[in-house]
Amino acid sequence: MLDIKEEKKEQNAVHLLPWVTAIAMFIQSLDGTILNTSLPSIAGDMGYSPTEMHSVIVTYTLTLAMFIPLSGWLADKFGTRTMFMIAVFLFIMGSLFCALSTDLKLFNLARVLQAVGASMMVPVARLAILYQYPKSELLKTMNFITVFGLLGMVAGPSLGGFLSDNLSWHWIFLVNIPIGLIGISMAYKIMPNFKHAVGRFDFRGLMYFSLALISITLVLELIGDERTHMIVILSLLFLSGLLSLFYYIHYKRTEKPIIDLHLLNIRTLKIGLVGSLITRLGIGGLPLLLPLMLQTSFGYSASVSGLLLLPSALSNVAVKPFMVSIIKFFGYRTVLISNTILLGIILIILGFVTKETPIGYYILLMIFYGTFTSIQMSAMNTITLSDLDQDTASGGNTMLVIMQQLSVSFGVSVSSLALSLFQSGIFNLNTDKAFKYTFITLAVFTILSSYTFSKLSKTDGEGYM
Repeated sequence: MLDIKEEKKEQNAVHLLPWVTAIAMFIQSLDGTILNTSLPSIAGDMGYSPTEMHSVIVTYTLTLAMFIPLSGWLADKFGTRTMFMIAVFLFIMGSLFCALSTDLKLFNLARVLQAVGASMMVPVARLAILYQYPKSELLKTMNFITVFGLLGMVAGPSLGGFLSDNLSWHWIFLVNIPIGLIGISMAYKIMPNFKHAVGRFDFRGLMYFSLALISITLVLELIGDERTHMIVILSLLFLSGLLSLFYYIHYKRTEKPIIDLHLLNIRTLKIGLVGSLITRLGIGGLPLLLPLMLQTSFGYSASVSGLLLLPSALSNVAVKPFMVSIIKFFGYRTVLISNTILLGIILIILGFVTKETPIGYYILLMIFYGTFTSIQMSAMNTITLSDLDQDTASGGNTMLVIMQQLSVSFGVSVSSLALSLFQSGIFNLNTDKAFKYTFITLAVFTILSSYTFSKLSKTDGEGYM
């Protein structure tokens, strides 16, 4: 419940709270992609090889897996505004220390601090949205904040390359500081400090669940690395399964576990989580695969291949004003089934492009891809949260964030593994054919997710519209 002093903040939050969440979405998604294009520059400046710098990405991902399950409990215990401001402060301090780092050890430590903040920023901000708005307004609100997450994701690689080439790699971290300070200032003035009753902190459950996530995340990071022995991967898989079993036994015996698996009895939550994961297995690898194919197979420059993703970002934004009308007219079930099939078709078409394919053809495909991806993300996120109430919002939101984080790693790992198998594994195909069959494989995953969404009823999500 809100304190009396919070009433004024609650009134202001009705119109301005989405902007606070949008800032969190933007800087987190920007940070998740801006580093990749700058790693070679950082490696050269610090005196390491680019492969040694991979630990920076792994460290960040593992820390996210460790702390994301904690975000909902902390927000309910200490308040959404308090935890959001702490999270953003940790993130910008981590960013500052990254810019000041002079060797890999310091850099990794700074990334840990940055990831601790990142693990709570978006979950806590989105939780405040769930507590603040009635279901009838959530589709429009979630649609608005999703735009900024998509913009950060697409702008990251281009901005990272520009800053590294024209200023220095330090600026890819320093750019987070003013944006983060704006977020803290806005949160202090706008965000209500929602609190909810929580049980005793489930430390054992956190250890089981987080270590299981860390183990599976390590598998996803290592599976595409030919230097990793299969015994290591199988051991990590076994460990992840064992820890998951321990958590399930612990969950059955605990009154208020850190992650309440009972929430999966909420049908729309379960369908949304499973469908979103399968969909992202398909479309999650395209930002990696398309520039890679254009550069290594077709001979395009890095800047041109990066710019070809720009139409996707612009169409993402352009379709947002029509999103609510589209979902209201067709309904969640129809939108999600048809949209996943259309995305799969686009991936199949991309598998058949050649070096002689005109640039305009790519631009047209990226416009369609961006449009359908925008519709897909908004529809998946909102249907997943559609049947949550004040008591289940925190746990359901945490589950969604965990799934989204895992699906990012899954999408990149599946696409990398498929390309590796077709190119140098048992199939031993040339580069062009390897990319072709990789895109077709990803298309199959995407289209298969339509079966999951077919389990929705025609009336699901009506309270959101």
